[in-house]
Amino acid sequence: MRIDIITCVPDLLKSPFDHSILKRAQDKNLVEIYVHDLRDYAINKQKQVDDYQYGGGAGMVLMIEPIDKCISQLKTERSYDEIIYLSPDGELLTQVIANKLSLDQNLILLCGHYKGVDERVREHIISREISIGDYVLSGGELGAIVLSDAIIRLIPGVLSDETSALSDSFQDDLIAPPVYTRPAEYKGLKVPEILLSGHAKKIENWRHEQSTMRTKERRPGLSKD
Repeated sequence: MRIDIITCVPDLLKSPFDHSILKRAQDKNLVEIYVHDLRDYAINKQKQVDDYQYGGGAGMVLMIEPIDKCISQLKTERSYDEIIYLSPDGELLTQVIANKLSLDQNLILLCGHYKGVDERVREHIISREISIGDYVLSGGELGAIVLSDAIIRLIPGVLSDETSALSDSFQDDLIAPPVYTRPAEYKGLKVPEILLSGHAKKIENWRHEQSTMRTKERRPGLSKD
C-alpha cells in the first residue's frame, strides 16, 4: 500500500510515522508513506497556499490551485483508489471503513487547515470525506495520522500476531472484553478463574459474553440486541 499525505505543515507528521508499528510496517515494505508539502505548489514566491474567503468572515481558506496542482501531479504517476479529505463534517471513521480502506493500494489524504479548503476541491477533486470525531482540530494532520494508523495495522504482516487486529474493539460491532496478565493475584485482586482454566472454548464464550455486556453498557448504540 502507498499513502500520500498532502499538508501545509509537514513537520507535524514526522514523529508518528518514525516509530512503533507504523515504522515497522514501512521497514517491512508493507506500506509506503509520502508526505507532500503543499507549499511546494504555492501560487507565488511567498509560498502562499491560502487566502481570504469571498464574502468576508474570519479565517483563511486553503486555495484550490495548489491542491489541484499537487493532486494532478500525483495522479500522473499512478491511479488512486480514494482521494480523502480529512474534515470534521465528513463521514465518521469506523472500523468497517478502516477494514475496507486497508484493502486499497493507493490513497491520498488531504489535510485541511485554517477554515478548510475551497469548496470546489470538495466538489470536484476529492472522492471521500472522513472525520475522526465530532470535534474540531487545528488541522487535518492529526486526523490523517489516526486514519493511517487504523488502516495500516490491518495490513497482513504488519502486526506480529495477525489475529490480534481481528479481536480489537468494534470488530463485529462489539467492544473488546477485559484482559489480564501476570500476576494472577495482586493485593487481593484476582484474575477471573475461567481465564486460568485452560479451557479454550469456555474462555472464548466468556470473552464473547463480556464483550456483549460491555457493549450494551458502554456503547449501547453499537448493540444490535
